[in-house]
Amino acid sequence: MSKREVVALPDPAARRTAVAEDVSVHIGKIEIVHGVDMTVEPGEIVALVGPNGCGKSTLLSALSGLRPIAGGRIHYGDSSIGDLGHLELSRMRALVAQSQRADAPFTVQEIVEMGRHPWLRTDHAAESAAVVAKAIEDCDLGNLTDRALSQLSIGQQARVAIARALAQNTPILFLDEPTAALDIRHQEHVLGILRQRRDEGAAILIVVHDLSLAAGYADRAALMSAGRIVKIGATDEVLTEDLLTDVYRHPVVSLRHPETGQRIIMPRR
Repeated sequence: MSKREVVALPDPAARRTAVAEDVSVHIGKIEIVHGVDMTVEPGEIVALVGPNGCGKSTLLSALSGLRPIAGGRIHYGDSSIGDLGHLELSRMRALVAQSQRADAPFTVQEIVEMGRHPWLRTDHAAESAAVVAKAIEDCDLGNLTDRALSQLSIGQQARVAIARALAQNTPILFLDEPTAALDIRHQEHVLGILRQRRDEGAAILIVVHDLSLAAGYADRAALMSAGRIVKIGATDEVLTEDLLTDVYRHPVVSLRHPETGQRIIMPRR
């Protein structure tokens, strides 16, 4: 079996919907996220967008179980994340955070292999070598496997973090600005891989600042402002000129590409 033929996702019975119900998050005494309701279904990419400081990363870290919530409930399918142990949680969701530790004394190969830790001593352990090889290939890291993370550029480090998450083989993926440090080719390539994972049944939530990328690759968008979801729905319904201009407090233009028809969103200059 070739690497391209490896099915990277668990079987369909393992698919999970990520759900936030009336979720609030505090940092210190300040409420950063206020009563958020949202759902990410298997087989869809949801783009979480909004201005700096509106609570996107805080919400993402809460949804992934890394940050405690002050109110509400988060669950994956029938499982409340508060009831899940570390290994159970790691088998259900993978997270790509904004920043990575560049001083970690590990090679690219070793870091990607860390994504397989939740599956040690399980029936999926035998798949690990093939899944890791596919994640490395998908993220264009084949010529870097023996390099230390500290020897890589910021963009290369970001691709390593994405590869590790892909190797984790989970039905839910949370990614916080994964394309911010990538060049155009790798932005398009990585988002294409995420689209493939979506087609295989993954539920994917991605924080992204590039609104054109959100419009081009997401099935739905959740627009956030001041800790609240202003609107969530199909990208064409959410990423409108009027709504974006209001939330970002800057005039926004939305155009259709003359050849592909895809939406292009940019500031009015």
